[in-house]
Amino acid sequence: MDFNQNKKTLNSELEQFSGILNELLPRYNKLINKTNINSLELKELGDIEHFLIEVTAKISSLKDMLDQNLFGHSLDLYYKFKEKALKGDVSAQLKLERLRNFFDESLKKEIFVSWN
Repeated sequence: MDFNQNKKTLNSELEQFSGILNELLPRYNKLINKTNINSLELKELGDIEHFLIEVTAKISSLKDMLDQNLFGHSLDLYYKFKEKALKGDVSAQLKLERLRNFFDESLKKEIFVSWN
């Protein structure tokens, strides 16, 4: 599959995922706020809550993977451009400066990468 097909598929699946959550969350909120909850509803509430915790962990893991890959690639580019810039490549110097600004902004916003 090429990039455009991957992008289309991923966007479609993300929209489907979002739609499912938009159906599930109101039910969860209704059950969590219900004062007289019966045993079936209590079980459903527990199942939904357990599922939402799992989903949250998966989303967090995906976000970490994306952040680390993007940051790692940028760091790799930084050292390649730095080597070229030291040899006098003006284009590499400009790109190096942009990457330095990116890293500086990341640190200011406290966007750190966990390498565990």
